Amino acid sequence: MKTFVDTSAFYALADTTDRHHSVARKVYEELIGKEELITTDYVFLECWFLISHHLGRNAALKFWDFLLSGAVELVMAERKDLENAREIVAEYRDQDFSLVDAVNFAVMERLGIKKAFTFDAHFHIYRFGREKQERFEVIPLSPP
Repeated sequence: MKTFVDTSAFYALADTTDRHHSVARKVYEELIGKEELITTDYVFLECWFLISHHLGRNAALKFWDFLLSGAVELVMAERKDLENAREIVAEYRDQDFSLVDAVNFAVMERLGIKKAFTFDAHFHIYRFGREKQERFEVIPLSPP
């Protein structure tokens, strides 16, 4: 099974002082080797800036090397994903989905990924599928 890894999960893994760090480590250890972990180039860029800004350049380089190790597949957003992301933002006007959120949702739909490792409540809100009745399975489970 494929599991999408979001910025919030990567950041929690990198920052030992993050309130989600211990849970993130536990979830990652449960997933590694059992699930196909996937993320986007948008998450990579967002994480680079967050980690670099908050934890320093060396921590950001360590994260970069981790992604290059192949532990997580890095998928590039396509033009159609950007178009679909724009539609998502327009449809969910009452939500503050970021560009990264919307692109991730579009990529996940394109690749048929229905499971996300994240601490971002937006993954609980977004609905997809023909009747907009499907939702992502979010791990770890946490209330929106």
